Amino acid sequence: MTDDASRLAEDTWERLLTAISDPYRRQLLVALLDHNPQDDTDLDPLDVVAETERESTVLESELVHTHLPKLDTMEIVEWDRDTGEISTGPEWNQVAPILELIHDHRDELPEGWL
Repeated sequence: MTDDASRLAEDTWERLLTAISDPYRRQLLVALLDHNPQDDTDLDPLDVVAETERESTVLESELVHTHLPKLDTMEIVEWDRDTGEISTGPEWNQVAPILELIHDHRDELPEGWL
């Protein structure tokens, strides 16, 4: 593998790991495998059970202010802030194979991983 190809593969891998590094982003991305597009209000918030109402508000804020903007900037998802619609983006195919593995083996993952 050439240095340029190696660098490209490394950059792609780093982007993938960044995209799935947070459990809420993993849940959102795996949810998009089954439901594309979906409305961000359908996520509520991504099947994460918040123990308190405050926790739920914090998670919703993180989704809107951190996770969706990050994934949108990475072009893994397209997020229409006006309608709340979330759909797969131009770079979706870079992350889809690992998401399919996560989805297919979700029962084997450690608790809290997804």
